[in-house]
Amino acid sequence: MSKYWTLRSKKPPFSFLVSKKMLWVIVGLMIVNAAIFIIGTGVGSVKITPLEVIKVFLGIGSETNTVIVHTLRLPRMIVAVLVGSSLAVSGAILQGLIRNPLASPDIVGITGGASLGAVCFFFFLGGTISIQWLPLCAIIGAFLSTFLIYILAWKKGVSPLRMVMIGIGMSSAYSSISYMLMISGPIILANKSMTFMTGSIYGVSWEKDVLVLLPWVVVLLPVTLLLAREVNVQELGQDIAAGVGSAVQAKRAILILLSVGLAGAAVAIGGAIGFIGLMAPHIARKLVGPAFGGVLPVSALIGAFILLVADLAARTLFTPLDIPAGVFTAVIGAPFFVYLLYKHRHS
Repeated sequence: MSKYWTLRSKKPPFSFLVSKKMLWVIVGLMIVNAAIFIIGTGVGSVKITPLEVIKVFLGIGSETNTVIVHTLRLPRMIVAVLVGSSLAVSGAILQGLIRNPLASPDIVGITGGASLGAVCFFFFLGGTISIQWLPLCAIIGAFLSTFLIYILAWKKGVSPLRMVMIGIGMSSAYSSISYMLMISGPIILANKSMTFMTGSIYGVSWEKDVLVLLPWVVVLLPVTLLLAREVNVQELGQDIAAGVGSAVQAKRAILILLSVGLAGAAVAIGGAIGFIGLMAPHIARKLVGPAFGGVLPVSALIGAFILLVADLAARTLFTPLDIPAGVFTAVIGAPFFVYLLYKHRHS
């Protein structure tokens, strides 16, 4: 029995081999994420059973439960899915392009640059322009930081390890600048900026967060999935990629822009949530293999799962305190990073 389904069409012309294993993994992860989503939506100071949550989603729940779910909890759950998916896919692209298993938005400094861009938005532009421009400022910060790291890592070409090491150093520098702005500004700036430095989705709303982040993810994520083949080609190396007819530099630039755009938009809303972009692609490759046609969608689902679980733990383990979700992702991700360093110490 074949392990693949073949999809072909003459108009428009295309042909795809779809792994049956990948589809089953995706379906399984979607079911698990849906269960966590429903359970997490019902958890809080007012407990709502999963059945009542489903009734609210279907429009037949009680008025009290409807207000609690739609106003307070549903935006937070949706943001967790969007942020986790974006960071995971961004990390998967970086690992493919750089060909380094240690690459992720937070490790190479993209998250730090995006956080600095967001802090600068509050420090220099807060109160003068709409909050809807916040993702753009974070993305600009992410792009500028990536460009600077790439230039500093250049030495007759860019060594993947050199880029990671410089990224770690620049990330610390971006954090220091962000803290300096926080200390020198008013207390309200410090409170808003701390959200980005710790990584939290506490207090998100439909207007200021979900509707701001959603267009970025809805546009960039599908485009990234459509370019999965290009990530496969890029991972083979520049010479081989050029030999098979790929426009290496142009496609690499597009993929980097997509990766930075996803990470920047996610950080603009969720803050500097670390290690999701590092862990999710590795788990995805263990489940479906190295082909990015499967790695990217599975990474997105795993990233959403990690942040949903981390946020659920943040809300419930230390009640009545609401711990930033970034604390829990760091607790898991830091040992995972050390493990990867040890595993690839001779690479």
